[in-house]
Amino acid sequence: MILPSSTLLRTLHLPSSSATQMARYISRATLLSITPIPIRHTAASFPALPHSIFPLKTQRFYSSKSSLFGWRFHSLCGDEWRGAARPPLFSGPIYSSQREYRKMRRRATKTKEKEKEIELDVSICIEEDLPDDPEVLSIAELLRLNVPLAMKLAFDGLNGSVYKTRDNAISDVGGFESVELSVLLCNDEFIRKLNKEWRNEDHGTDVLSLSQHVPDLKLPILMLGDIVISVETAARQAEERGHSLIDEIRILMVHGLLHLLGYDHEVSEEAEVEMEKEEELLLKSLGWKGKGLIQSAHDAETHVNSHEEKPDGELLKDRKREGSLRFYKPQFKYIFCDMDGTLLNSKSQISSTTVKALKEVSSRGVKVVIATGKSRSAVINIFKEVDLAGKDGIVSEFSPGVFLQGLLVYGKQGQEIFRKNLDPSVCREACLYSLENKVPLIAFGKDRCLSLFDHPSVDSLHTVYNEPKAEIMPSVEHLLADADIQKVLFLDTAEVVATTLRPYWSQATGDRAKVVQAVPGHLEIVPAGTSKGSGVNMLLDHLGITPKEIMAIGDAENDIEMLELASLGVALSNGSEKSKAVANVIGASNDEDGAADAMYRYAF
Repeated sequence: MILPSSTLLRTLHLPSSSATQMARYISRATLLSITPIPIRHTAASFPALPHSIFPLKTQRFYSSKSSLFGWRFHSLCGDEWRGAARPPLFSGPIYSSQREYRKMRRRATKTKEKEKEIELDVSICIEEDLPDDPEVLSIAELLRLNVPLAMKLAFDGLNGSVYKTRDNAISDVGGFESVELSVLLCNDEFIRKLNKEWRNEDHGTDVLSLSQHVPDLKLPILMLGDIVISVETAARQAEERGHSLIDEIRILMVHGLLHLLGYDHEVSEEAEVEMEKEEELLLKSLGWKGKGLIQSAHDAETHVNSHEEKPDGELLKDRKREGSLRFYKPQFKYIFCDMDGTLLNSKSQISSTTVKALKEVSSRGVKVVIATGKSRSAVINIFKEVDLAGKDGIVSEFSPGVFLQGLLVYGKQGQEIFRKNLDPSVCREACLYSLENKVPLIAFGKDRCLSLFDHPSVDSLHTVYNEPKAEIMPSVEHLLADADIQKVLFLDTAEVVATTLRPYWSQATGDRAKVVQAVPGHLEIVPAGTSKGSGVNMLLDHLGITPKEIMAIGDAENDIEMLELASLGVALSNGSEKSKAVANVIGASNDEDGAADAMYRYAF
């Protein structure tokens, strides 16, 4: 979308100390002849100026020579410094102030050429709120070379143009001594603000063109304008269209450049056809991949309502790529996630893919909160194995979380905000049942596990599920006296749990407690009136966030309330039918990295 001539200042000045730096800059002046000749870069071989003369956020420049600016910058200082072995030290750099961001400019030196040359003064800028990302910096460096090529080809196309709808205010580029153009790479929020201010449309877009050419002013410099590109939107469109981010940004740059040269596809259908044709011609001539933006938009409209069901084997193919979340705006502030059967695969491990997803969402400012039947110490041990525990990890002794099926809730700075103990009479009955029937039992007391006898199943809770190693108590009385018990857990085969233990204890506990099953071979007895969902709700109140701000991922019946509470509830396909029935989305299984897939697909 082209915008009318802006009020961007082009006056050279020294910035005050209070000036706000809104962008990082990469400047390059390139000389191109009107006739087809190779691009020539001009730079002198002065030593680099000390970094101290530049503000902190404007020190990233690129040059093919050792000098930071070359001859053109130093020529501004006066003839006495021409050819000097070392340039003088300045009290501050020279800037061109431009609409909430700044760019470094270099003036042209007079060169003796037989044929007239036009200086293309191109600035590539990076808005400071974009991630300080190697890919973005690499793209900026490529644009430093690509933009002059596109300009040269587009200018050649103006000569003898047969297009009827193009605004011919810019026709003879050869009448100017130089042409100025800046390209700003920004995020969605920055371009949204520009779109609202200049077009009164309060939404993001992919590219804006801000024209600065005033035909009535007879100036030796053609101030072509500014092209503003949202890298976040470009990244999404690149994935949708099946090409790389640099391909999409080149397409957007060509579209914006043509707008500045008088093409406008919104004027009429004929104008749209002509601009689309010129886009395709430029991209093809430059050897760049992808269709023009207008054609891509048509293709997107054609398929916008196509939601074909994918075979199971293709479930993960359309998710966002790993490593790409930095270009997406988070949809939720928090992700509440279960452990067994969700983050953990069938081997009770966190896969490398899930680790990458957790790191990415965390790096984008989304808080991952664990809501599980496990003890906090078990969760910390699991995350230690994948280097995600501790102050900068996903979980620590200072992070919020819901543990032991909501019986222990930790809030800000890891402080305990809720604890509920099991009725002692229920705990006693369960212990006696364990001894009489030789059914292994574990009693959970905060971060301790207590049992009445050794058994392989008791050991597996430590070796497989990472719970604290069980302490064997000499009697029921010793066990009850040694710790406050929040829940007890029976361990047996899935068949025994389903046919014997669950029916018996569902009736025996009455209204004193309730039974919960998260793993087929485990039956938990917890206090009445408690649940993982109630623990999550309590934590939300404590943190001052609403259910609309969270996404939840789980698999079992103990996750049902949490899935219903969240703005988006994702039940993994390996989960219970009850949990899948209440979820908004059914994801891949835990052995297919379902939790990671849900984060890539829905969190951004």
